[in-house]
Amino acid sequence: MLGNTARCSAISALLLAALTLPPTVAAKIVLPGIISDHAVLQRQAPIHLWGWAEPNETITAHFHQQAVTAHASSTGEWTLWLMPEPAGGPYTLTINGSSTVMRNDLLVGDVWFASGQSNMEMPLQGFPPQAFVKDADQEISAANLPQVRLLRVEHNSSEVPLNDIKATWTTCTPQTAAKFSAVAYFFGRQISAREHVPIGLIDATWGGTPIESWISLEGIASDSSLMPLFASRARFAKDQSRMATIQAAEKQQDAEALAAHRPMPVHPWHPDPASWQPAGLFNGMIAPTTPYSIKGVLWYQGETNSAKDRAPLYAKLFPELIADWRRQWQQGDFPFLFVQISSFNSPTEDWGVIRDAQRRTLSVDNTAMAVSIDVGNPDNVHPSDKQTVADRLALAAQTTVYGKPGEYSGPLYRQTTREGNSLRVWFDHAKGLNSKGNTLIGFEVAGDNHHFVSAQAVIHDDSVAVSSPSVAEPRYVRYAWPNATQANLYNSSGLPASTFTSE
Repeated sequence: MLGNTARCSAISALLLAALTLPPTVAAKIVLPGIISDHAVLQRQAPIHLWGWAEPNETITAHFHQQAVTAHASSTGEWTLWLMPEPAGGPYTLTINGSSTVMRNDLLVGDVWFASGQSNMEMPLQGFPPQAFVKDADQEISAANLPQVRLLRVEHNSSEVPLNDIKATWTTCTPQTAAKFSAVAYFFGRQISAREHVPIGLIDATWGGTPIESWISLEGIASDSSLMPLFASRARFAKDQSRMATIQAAEKQQDAEALAAHRPMPVHPWHPDPASWQPAGLFNGMIAPTTPYSIKGVLWYQGETNSAKDRAPLYAKLFPELIADWRRQWQQGDFPFLFVQISSFNSPTEDWGVIRDAQRRTLSVDNTAMAVSIDVGNPDNVHPSDKQTVADRLALAAQTTVYGKPGEYSGPLYRQTTREGNSLRVWFDHAKGLNSKGNTLIGFEVAGDNHHFVSAQAVIHDDSVAVSSPSVAEPRYVRYAWPNATQANLYNSSGLPASTFTSE
């Protein structure tokens, strides 16, 4: 006989196996949740369909004017590809075999996959009562967009890569948009209006999560220099061992305050331990979607990796996430657009290090960055102006993905040259450098000792001269480095400069 502990372990193992095995059922064809009514299929790219059926069953897919036949494997898994289609619809998909499955109201357009932590997750309705989206009520009431479809992936962490999600596509209405990523929604609204094609938005987000949770174990294992993340994981696990005691004490404090009619105490936020598991969110929320063709990715994350002991590794982790997702989707170097984290007063963290790591990740092919430093709120990690963030992502998409002319980036650091006791900083995307009519601030210089002090800065065409009387021989320069900063360098398109350091 099995003891209780052994019996529970066996049951857990069976449940985990059930989650990862094909959901074969007798005499019934099954499609994954992501291929549902109201879905958007990626235009001008091979359309991947897959699912489960009777072992060795022959099935035929009918879509638009296409018919393609496939055979299920001995375990009941099947997969097939349709030829690329132009934007259009609505269409019906029919899968025939020993049974028939239909999916209705399908559109063909562009599918954008939005992921990250809470600033991407923050829905149109906000996170009341702490954080709200600007003009939320008006934005929600106007969210009737028949050509935009929404898919919100539920929070899920897993030890192993899963092959399906419970979520299904919905039309875009005030009711569905209210609970959907505001940044993704505003982006999709812009692209749909400008490109005049259906847009599918997938929201796979979880607030307060580190980047390593979103990378596969294969991706983490591909680079030995990423191993320090497991030291962070060990510290987190040690802290979690004391969590039951901490939460019990907090409940006791709450009870005492309630009994004494005192204001309720404010407790630190505690993350869900499962959401911090390396590869856990990749397994549960990304892996099941990777067979689905997409146009590109929208990413907004980094705040959780900003602790002083974690921030330096972000410069390696972020490029690896991009490389890992491109490997997993097997669709080449698809566009990867991301938001540089904003401005926030967090004395124990290194937001400048994260912002600079994000800037340096622009060296990865087919990426673009939206700077959000000027629309942050130093007192709230969830700034309300998600429209500007999405507008800048849409600008990047219009230029780098859809081939429209125009400026999409704020000034980006190129190089530094020495001129006597000053440094000259050169920028790309530098047409019309300006400080919006104010004194230019945000620059610091340092000598060989790497001790940075505030510097005077003067704009000259597409460069900035910086100096400080306290640094006779400056060697390094940096900009917008504090967590919360009022740095104010822009170009003539009204786009802000990125944090950088020349170190």
